[in-house]
Amino acid sequence: MPRRTRQLAASTALLVLAASTARAALPVGAKAPDFAARAALDGHEFRFSLTEALHRGPVVVYFYPAAFTRGCTIEAHDFAAALPDYKAAGATVIGVSEDRIATLDKFSVSACQGKFPVAADADGSIARHYDALMPVMHYARRTSYVIAPDGSVLESYSAMNPDGHVQKTLQAVQAWRAQHTAQGLRP
Repeated sequence: MPRRTRQLAASTALLVLAASTARAALPVGAKAPDFAARAALDGHEFRFSLTEALHRGPVVVYFYPAAFTRGCTIEAHDFAAALPDYKAAGATVIGVSEDRIATLDKFSVSACQGKFPVAADADGSIARHYDALMPVMHYARRTSYVIAPDGSVLESYSAMNPDGHVQKTLQAVQAWRAQHTAQGLRP
C-alpha cells in the first residue's frame, strides 16, 4: 500500500474513531470538576472561576475543538444569539478550548460577539477532567454541560455537529429555573 494511501487510511480511521466516541462522560447528577482559567470577554482578559460563577446560578460549560474553525464559529454565534435567554434564566455561559489566550481575545470579540467569555485550557486539563478530549487527537470534543449551582451536572450533550448544543443546554437551564420557581426557591 503506498505511503499516501496509508496516511489517508490512518487519518480516516482517527476521524471515525473520534466521531464514534463522541459522548459526554459526566452523567447527569455527577459532581462537575471545579476549575479556574484565564478567559477573554470582548477582548478583555480575566480569571474565570466556576465556583464564583455558580454563586450566581447555573453555568453552561461548552467545550469546542478550536477557535475560528467553521463549526466552532457557528456554535459561538448560536450561543451569543441565545445569551439573552440564558441570562433570563439566570445562567452563565463559558466556552473552553485549548487555544491560546491571545487567540481567544480575538474570538471573544468576533465569534462570541462580546457576549460571553471563552477560557484557555492550554494543557487540556479542564477538558480531560470533563472527559471532553477526543481520543488520540489532542483537541476537545464538542461537549456541553449544564452545571447547577450545587455543582451537579444537570445536562450533558456531546455531538461534533454544533447544532443542538444551544437548544439542549437552554432547555435544561429553563427547566431548572421553572422547577425552582415552582417550588418557591430562589433560582
